[in-house]
Amino acid sequence: MKTELLLDAKATLGEGPAWDAKTQTLYWLDILEKRIYSGTRILAELDDLIGCLAPCKNGNLILGMRLGFADLEPDSAQLTFLTPLDELPTNRVNDGKCDPAGRFIAGTMDMNEKDPNGGLYSFDGKQVTTLLSGVTISNGLAWSVDYKTFYYIDTPTREVKAFDYDLATGQIANPRVAIYVPESIGWPDGMTSDTDGNLWIAMWGGAQVTKWNPYTGKLLEQIPVPALHTSACVFGGKDMNELYITSARKGMSEADLKKYPLSGGLFKVITNFEGMPTFEFG
Repeated sequence: MKTELLLDAKATLGEGPAWDAKTQTLYWLDILEKRIYSGTRILAELDDLIGCLAPCKNGNLILGMRLGFADLEPDSAQLTFLTPLDELPTNRVNDGKCDPAGRFIAGTMDMNEKDPNGGLYSFDGKQVTTLLSGVTISNGLAWSVDYKTFYYIDTPTREVKAFDYDLATGQIANPRVAIYVPESIGWPDGMTSDTDGNLWIAMWGGAQVTKWNPYTGKLLEQIPVPALHTSACVFGGKDMNELYITSARKGMSEADLKKYPLSGGLFKVITNFEGMPTFEFG
């Protein structure tokens, strides 16, 4: 599987890719530069940090802002604040996406990346429900093919946890460790899943995306990416077999940047797998 550079964006913290199947559009973010991208162009620059986004059924985008959720109309870039999160001012929203029933699930993190002060939240358009607390860096989220299992990463734990998922209520239960990621390949960051049930995880500090079997915890494949901090991935394209990968330059030394000059770029890998869809909000 060959990695192709789509945009040498030099993103400080490229993140949060989401595929809108209706418009065949890839949306993604540069969190620290407060930018939203549509494919290879900048769609909007906002006044606040944006940690994640998802397409809405009405054509808009739902955004995880620094400490709350908002609605963005893509054509006019009109922003409507939806709800705040009861969070510490030293935290911010990080990764998030919609569940198959249309709820927005997003987590927060300590901006110093040290204290387990964050949480994981579910928003159904009316109210916010806390799913987890005691989180340090809320990251990758994915669902199994039958939607009965929810996978979740709190990066410093190096674990992918599996939970029973109740699609009717949006509640999670019965946590267990599905995958443990060894130090040698980087930190587990953003995550997606395919229709065979595999998990694809971007490795921060590992210059790769990894593919795993969550039932056995086995590492199946390593796809090199010419960016040290590979941050997140999502399937898209007409046949849902294109893996889009974001990356970051944050915290890199001059030597690292010399070795990985394309860090902060947006990449694409054509795979032999069909990805799970990006679910819509609403």
